[in-house]
Amino acid sequence: MNYFLVKSEPFKYSWEKFNEDGRTFWDGVRNYQARNNLKAMKEGDLVLFYHSNEGKAVVGVAKVVKEFYQDPTTEDPNWVVVDLAPVETLNRPVTLEEIKADERLANIGLVKQGRLSVMTMKKEEFDRILELSSKQA
Repeated sequence: MNYFLVKSEPFKYSWEKFNEDGRTFWDGVRNYQARNNLKAMKEGDLVLFYHSNEGKAVVGVAKVVKEFYQDPTTEDPNWVVVDLAPVETLNRPVTLEEIKADERLANIGLVKQGRLSVMTMKKEEFDRILELSSKQA
């Protein structure tokens, strides 16, 4: 199994809206590294959902339910989407500030490549964020 993190501005597509929808395709990626990360996703892989700009926190866990295919919002064959479904809301959001302060997350993509919208994660990083969500801030 692989682990990823996707970012969304809550005013554009929030975790709450994602839960209402129950499933969505992850579109709008226009960065080749992020696109390659979408292409690496396999059905069943787990994905952290991060609210960017407002909130700046990991708020939930999703899973890949359909592997990459042509982005239906563009005719450009360079861009793809995957389908995601929500799995669970974190016990509490894990803020970017907390992530940056945790030495075990010092090399996480969210810190090293803050502008990347779809990034890979190590299992240990993924698990650490879940662990942080179960602790008091």
